[in-house]
Amino acid sequence: MFTFLLVVQAIIAAALVTVILMQRSEGGGLTSSGSPSGLMSARGAADFLTRATSVLAGIFVVMSIVLAFIAAHRGAVSVDTSLQRRVPAAQTQQPAPTQPDAAAQVPLAGEPANAAAPAPAPADNGVPLAR
Repeated sequence: MFTFLLVVQAIIAAALVTVILMQRSEGGGLTSSGSPSGLMSARGAADFLTRATSVLAGIFVVMSIVLAFIAAHRGAVSVDTSLQRRVPAAQTQQPAPTQPDAAAQVPLAGEPANAAAPAPAPADNGVPLAR
């Protein structure tokens, strides 16, 4: 039923686009008054296209609401995972650290706060250090 209504919605949308494109772009479509002449005159055809546009637009809105209601109350909701990135199992597990992080160590009670931090290593820029 949902697929059938979706096809009907597509047909209504195509008909609405066609009717809109058939109209003249004169402006003043909402301000024009009714014409006493028949449907075959230019004014009658414009009135018919205006009425057809409003009717098709109304049907389109009603169909959109009906389709949204049906889609919301369907039992199964499927999520498309075709674009989901696949990560190999070897990359999902992080290796355990081999040495404890010095910044994460908390000094014990009674130790000075700077005792937990190791001394910075001297920069090796090719100059021998004096001892």
